[in-house]
Amino acid sequence: MLLYMSNSGHDERSTPLHSVSVAGAVVREDGRILAIKRADNGTWEPPGGVLELAEAPEEGVRREVYEETGIKVEVERLTGVYKNTARGIVALVFRCRPEGGQEQLSDESIAVDWLTPAEVSERMGEVYAVRILDALQEDGPQVRTHDGRQFNRAAHGSNI
Repeated sequence: MLLYMSNSGHDERSTPLHSVSVAGAVVREDGRILAIKRADNGTWEPPGGVLELAEAPEEGVRREVYEETGIKVEVERLTGVYKNTARGIVALVFRCRPEGGQEQLSDESIAVDWLTPAEVSERMGEVYAVRILDALQEDGPQVRTHDGRQFNRAAHGSNI
C-alpha cells in the first residue's frame, strides 16, 4: 500500500494501479495454436491486449483476437492469471476455439501462424509460452507471477 500526504496534512492510503490485459490461447482441432508476430517488437505471442474499461473479459478476448488475426473465436474457459510484477499488468488468458474468419495481418501483427506446442516453446519467450502451455492442460486456471521475462520459480516450484 502506498502512502502520500494529502492537502489536509494527513497520511492517506492509495491503491496501486494495475492494467488488465486479455489473451486468447486459440487451439484448432489438430492441436495447433494461433500466434502473432508483433509489429512493435518482433516477438511471437498469443493474440491479446488491454481490456477496455466497460468490456467484459470474454468480449475483450474475442475483440483482440479478431483485430490482430482476423479469426473469430468462441471463448471456452479461463486458463490462467499472470501478473507482471515489474509493470503492474495482470493478464487473463482464455482457451478459445476458432469459429470462422481468415488469417490476416493488422497494424499490430506482421505475421499470423498456427504453431505446434513445440514451436510455441521455440518461438515465444518463457512468459508467453507458459501461458499457451498452461491453456493446453486440463487443470487450472494457473496463477503465476513474473518479472516480464521469467516466472517466479520460488512461488511456482518446478512446474514451469
